[in-house]
Amino acid sequence: MYKTLKFELKDKIGVLTLNVPEKLNAHTKQMRKELLQFWRERQSDEQGCRVIIMTGAGRAFCSGGDMDEMGDEVRPFYKRDLEELYHFQTEIAEVVFFMRRAPQPIIAAIRGYAMGGGFSLAMASDIRIADPTAKFAASYINIGLGAADMGSSFFLPREVNLGFAAEYLYTGETMDAEVAQRIGFVNHVCPADKLMSKAKELAGKMAAKSALGLRMTKEAINQNIGSTSLESALCLENRSQVICLAAGPIVNPFKGRGRK
Repeated sequence: MYKTLKFELKDKIGVLTLNVPEKLNAHTKQMRKELLQFWRERQSDEQGCRVIIMTGAGRAFCSGGDMDEMGDEVRPFYKRDLEELYHFQTEIAEVVFFMRRAPQPIIAAIRGYAMGGGFSLAMASDIRIADPTAKFAASYINIGLGAADMGSSFFLPREVNLGFAAEYLYTGETMDAEVAQRIGFVNHVCPADKLMSKAKELAGKMAAKSALGLRMTKEAINQNIGSTSLESALCLENRSQVICLAAGPIVNPFKGRGRK
């Protein structure tokens, strides 16, 4: 089905693997099309797939845009017409948009490079787990572009202190796993051989919840990270809870266990 991706589903947990290890999982034109197709299909798949773990094959998560394509000597990007460049830019931006619209929480399990577009894919995930080899950089700015790309100027200042976000976006310097955890970008750093087991442990806890509850929670988070007031946040939360209350019986977490 896919040439650059691999997807496995078990016990309502999906594992999406960026699968071009010879290019450190750089997002090629083919991968961008497949990612867009994949995330569009997840929009109505919350019953079969409740949580998605996103990772990369081999020794990298995603090294960013494919420089072989971007620097093609015959048709380098700077010689392409604006319409083609606009299509390229909006295609990868839509991948990020549909990741956030997907009802499933997304756990990024990161080893090795998460650079440029790979950094932004990690930002667009809900939770990030890394092994000690993980390295992050807004490397767009290192090749003459702006560092504000694929949602980076929206996500990073909300995920870490504004000063840290500005530093890494302006300088393009590399952030290692230890620093990423210290400033709050990465939730957990664990040994390489424990990376996927930790991701699956968290995914299992989420998959045990109601699909509607997960969807409503993610929608509320998406709206309220940009909310202008407590009142608007509370209104959205109230809407979500009423929908969940009307959808089915409440689960008693103490049933059969007794209370202490």
